[in-house]
Amino acid sequence: MWRDHLTEIIVFSALFLLVSAMGFVAARWRAPKDMAHLDEWGLGGRSFGGWITWFLVGGDLYTAYTFVAVPALMFGAGAAGFFAVPYTIVIYPLVFLVLCRLWSVSHRHGFVTPADFVRRRFDSPVLALLIAITGIVATMPYIALQLVGIEAVLKTMGVTGDNAVARHLPIIIAFAILAAYTYQSGLRAPALIAFVKDSLIYVVILVAVIYLPYKLGGWGSIFDAADAKFAASPNPNDGILLNGDNQLQYVTLAFGSALALFLYPHSITGVLASRSRDVIKRNMSALPAYSLLLGLIALLGFMAIAAGVKPLPGAKEGTLDSNTVVPVLFDQQFPDWFAGVAYAAIGIGALVPAAIMSIAAANLFTRNIYKEYLKRDASPAQEATVSKVTSLVVKVGAVACIVFLDPQFSIDLQLIGGVIILQTLPAVALGLYTRWFHRGALIAGWAAGMGLGMWMLYQIPNPASKRAHFGGSAFPLSDFGFDTKKTIYVGIVAVLVNLVVAALVTLALRAAKVAEGTDGTTPDDYFADEGDPRITPTPVRSATTPSPEPIA
Repeated sequence: MWRDHLTEIIVFSALFLLVSAMGFVAARWRAPKDMAHLDEWGLGGRSFGGWITWFLVGGDLYTAYTFVAVPALMFGAGAAGFFAVPYTIVIYPLVFLVLCRLWSVSHRHGFVTPADFVRRRFDSPVLALLIAITGIVATMPYIALQLVGIEAVLKTMGVTGDNAVARHLPIIIAFAILAAYTYQSGLRAPALIAFVKDSLIYVVILVAVIYLPYKLGGWGSIFDAADAKFAASPNPNDGILLNGDNQLQYVTLAFGSALALFLYPHSITGVLASRSRDVIKRNMSALPAYSLLLGLIALLGFMAIAAGVKPLPGAKEGTLDSNTVVPVLFDQQFPDWFAGVAYAAIGIGALVPAAIMSIAAANLFTRNIYKEYLKRDASPAQEATVSKVTSLVVKVGAVACIVFLDPQFSIDLQLIGGVIILQTLPAVALGLYTRWFHRGALIAGWAAGMGLGMWMLYQIPNPASKRAHFGGSAFPLSDFGFDTKKTIYVGIVAVLVNLVVAALVTLALRAAKVAEGTDGTTPDDYFADEGDPRITPTPVRSATTPSPEPIA
């Protein structure tokens, strides 16, 4: 009952209301005279420095879902859950090579989305439309998953109802508040709230990794308890160490996830809001500090095993909600007031990325669908208005996913989202370095990779949720005719096929002398920096001033 968790509810509510107030105040924080421009509403004026960018991007990538799902995977499967740690280390050297170039060309040309860049680089509105739709589709379930984190906390505090509406009412209210201050403040709201969110998470995790091992008999006892649990598991791949059958899946999932993470529109949005290339460079060297935190968060799963935590019942009768492992652990092992702080860290950890994701998806729709196909002469003020309204629609859609779908299915949708967004790698990431690929070949490669990826995902069952299709992202190599029990991450196979098809079709189209379009960028665009005379500054614009070099 919720009355047994009254202290936790009060602390959680107080901190939640505090950051909500900060979200509304953010409209006046570093604000220009006129917010009626996507540069201001959607990218914070492209003026964020090192500290703000560090908290914003970190808060964007390390979400409430990370806080509950990574330990839950460790709790259920063991070492396989650690894939999240190496992939968040591998990613930063890779994106260092890509994002500085994307920042430069975007600031010189006024690009707001990756699809803007693709439109100008390859002179292809169709390819840009595919990139935009891919980004929106891949982002939607990611937003819904932030609600899974909040729902796990509310369920642990006993804030539930007897029917779907009553059970989800607190989430609906929370996202209504989020929608209101995001509509008003744009990217400045999550940027300001990220300071509080990350500070809370650091405090909670550092206290947990010091206090819980002491209370549970030390790290030796914790790992022994985990080892004993997995030794009795019917799944031979469960354990505190990887075995020969799941190592390939582990490596390809980690590497594929690393390639996908900074292709997501919300990741790019946080980077484009930076003030300069130097800010991005400093952040790529400092953001691995979050990976250290992630490793500590993952170990909460083993601590929950040692503490004898039992997940709360799931939405379906006879199932357990593994996402409640961490909230239940804090509820059982800490005083109520500290558990309330931990719950607030998870709840606020959902608001920051959800806000950025909805803004990124809205910007894609506005710039690459509305402006390109519905109203080519849209003014900056009209663009900003459409983006604000679209961000509300996106949030409503995310809430609908949680209310009407099994949350476990939403988690599987996120895995599908990673496979989907990887298909933009040739056009976006490789396109920053080369225009060798023909625009028609990139479309063909995207279609081949997407088609194969969806077919492979369709073949994967999920015994836990009793679904025959779309049950994960680990594809058995035996389905390709190999005599092995090994599995591989679907995204890696799909994007490799994408690249091969794009290369072969490029050669064919060149041989047929099919027009390639005009590259609207120049080599020096990719090295422009703050203060470059060709970059239009982002101080205040009036609602009637046209944006620099609008995308035709």
